[in-house]
Amino acid sequence: MHPLLTIATRAARAAGNSLLRSYENIDSLKANSKGRNDYVSVADQKAEQVLMETLLKNYPDHGFIAEESGEIKADAEVVWIIDPLDGTTNYLHGIPHFCISMAARIKGRIEHGLIYDPLRDELFTASRGGGAALNDKRIRVSNKLRLDQALLATALPFHSAIPLERYLQELTHLYPQCSDIRRMGSAALDLAYVAAGRFDGYWEYGIKIWDIAAGALIVQEAGGIVSDMNGGSDMGGANGIMCANPKLFKQLAQAIRGQQVNS
Repeated sequence: MHPLLTIATRAARAAGNSLLRSYENIDSLKANSKGRNDYVSVADQKAEQVLMETLLKNYPDHGFIAEESGEIKADAEVVWIIDPLDGTTNYLHGIPHFCISMAARIKGRIEHGLIYDPLRDELFTASRGGGAALNDKRIRVSNKLRLDQALLATALPFHSAIPLERYLQELTHLYPQCSDIRRMGSAALDLAYVAAGRFDGYWEYGIKIWDIAAGALIVQEAGGIVSDMNGGSDMGGANGIMCANPKLFKQLAQAIRGQQVNS
């Protein structure tokens, strides 16, 4: 494992322990609304503090783009892109599906990514050119060849990145052509699950850089294809994100656009 990922793993495990301690007392956890279906809790803030303190102890010159703290020295050569709790709504409702997401951007390019699920103790990691792993074992995207065999993941566009009507139209086009669809509530884990072959594809609108920076690299290093909904690399807001294994990627894009895929 690259030294940056080694330190990131140490930070993620410490922050994960912090999240689990708060998770045991959810009823007394204070949370504030940042917008519709968008919350921040004391647990988010404490976990982010643990992550940043651990990283700064080892790399005092590094910068951050963090969901709760914003940008700190974001013009540094190495910038950590952090989501201390992806799946906050799940967390606050006691639903056991959430994670920590960390990515290291070096000279403007994501080079290392980590997603940690503290409840299952599952650590997804990747370094550019080095492949992807789950708990130090190599992982690959699924080998499904046809869309009608594919289990997909998605999320409703509740941040109004696109009109709900457009998303529902895409869903109407796609759903009859695939095996089934899940809406789990954590973009980072959706990407990690695509990388591990648990999901065969995923698409979503309205995501932020800290939601996907680590996961997009992990999918790519696991052999998958990741792009925005137009086939480019601007995977934020209304541009959305889409990924799948190489055999399914084009079929997924066609089905979302309303084209019938011949399986």
